[in-house]
Order: sequence, then C-alpha cells, then structure tokens
Amino acid sequence: MSAAKIFQIPFSTIYTAYVQKLARKGQSETDLQTIICWLTGYAPIELQHQIDAQVSMVTFFSAMPQLNVNAVKITGVICGIRVENISDPLMQQIRYLDKLVDELARGKALSKILRV
Repeated sequence: MSAAKIFQIPFSTIYTAYVQKLARKGQSETDLQTIICWLTGYAPIELQHQIDAQVSMVTFFSAMPQLNVNAVKITGVICGIRVENISDPLMQQIRYLDKLVDELARGKALSKILRV
C-alpha cells in the first residue's frame, strides 16, 4: 500500500484493527488509548472525538496536540523498516504508533513502552 493511501485511511479503521489485534493477545483497549494519548498528546476525550469523526490518518496526526518528546526513543523494525530511519515525518509517526502497538501486543510493560 502506498504512503498516500495509508495517509487517507480513516484513523477509526486503524484504531479498530489495533483493538482487535490487542484483544486477540489479551491486551486492553484502555492500554491502547494510554499509548496513543502518550504519543500524540490527545486527552482521552479528544482521542474519542477523532475516532468518532473518522478523520484520516493525516488529519489525526496533523491535529495532534504534540508528539511526545520521548518518541525519538522508539526504535526498531516495523514492516521491515527501521522506524528511526524513516524520513517522512508523518509516516514515521504512524510507524511509531505501529511499533508501540506491537510492543503492547507482545505483552511488554506499559512503563517500558512509554519510555519512562
């Protein structure tokens, strides 16, 4: 899938896929919301508004209050690409979130996922 197509996918679609993935792994939607809010600076009610409004991925990330300053500590491979080497800022932010969700799905502790 091209970057342009990923950018236009509704965030709510991606969010639902994350919820389903985490449910299969025995992880909670609450923890998913925690990592999304940590990464993006959205308050839980603002996050829910973005989901309900079915905004695109580009709108979701461009409207976020603030990317967490510790996001640069998110490293590793997602979809065969090192997240720290992605040059497009929007794609990197999307892949940061993918990486955090993968870590949660693997049962990593929230304190480690949130780089605290």
